[in-house]
Amino acid sequence: MAFTVALAGKGGTGKTTLAGLLVKYLIKHNKTPILAVDADANANFNEVLGVEVTGTLGAAREEMKKGRVPAGMTKDVFMSMKLEETLVETENFDLIVMGQPEGPGCYCAANTLLTGFLEKLTRNYPYIVMDNEAGMEHISRLTTKNVDLLLIVSDTSRRGLTAAARIHALADELNIGVGKSYLIVNQAKTGDVSALMDFVQDDGLELLGAVPEDDTVYDFDLHGKPTILLPDENPAVTAAFSLFDKVIR
Repeated sequence: MAFTVALAGKGGTGKTTLAGLLVKYLIKHNKTPILAVDADANANFNEVLGVEVTGTLGAAREEMKKGRVPAGMTKDVFMSMKLEETLVETENFDLIVMGQPEGPGCYCAANTLLTGFLEKLTRNYPYIVMDNEAGMEHISRLTTKNVDLLLIVSDTSRRGLTAAARIHALADELNIGVGKSYLIVNQAKTGDVSALMDFVQDDGLELLGAVPEDDTVYDFDLHGKPTILLPDENPAVTAAFSLFDKVIR
């Protein structure tokens, strides 16, 4: 059974960058193949991984809902075909993009089909890395509900930490079967984040550690360079890897 890690956090905290570094970590430790899932409505996981995306599951779901299934093809065959078309394959990891949330109307049939196909797909991977938006609805509706590890990413701002606490509470409310949740403080200007402990502990979050602010990471993001290509000796990479060492089996 796959070991599933989901990352979530307020926009701008660098959670997608950390998701990419987790994929990098797993590759380095020969924990492949990996299924990378972009479950953020603002999909950009592919950019940090350095691959191009040509389609999303959300677009396939729209096609089926609007009756655009080719004549003579059943809906389940159509969705299976679309799932294969949207899967981006590389040597060590594959990527699938969920796409935009549903519009008005009922998506029950399409969601049911997608859930079934995704469950079959995930059986082929020992590790799954999911990049989520602040809300956890994609996990609840469209993907496996067994999340071994939830990494909630925040910066040192009060707004980021408040969002992290809300995500932690939301994961409990949705009953998605999270094995363990941790907070990672990203873009920290100092390695000492002990001042945040009272706030974190009050909301039941356990602090895993901090990843420092880094000019090279900023430069990669600014110029659109895949951050999965950051050198192993980069301070942010080494800090992230040390945190992953604690929780990845």
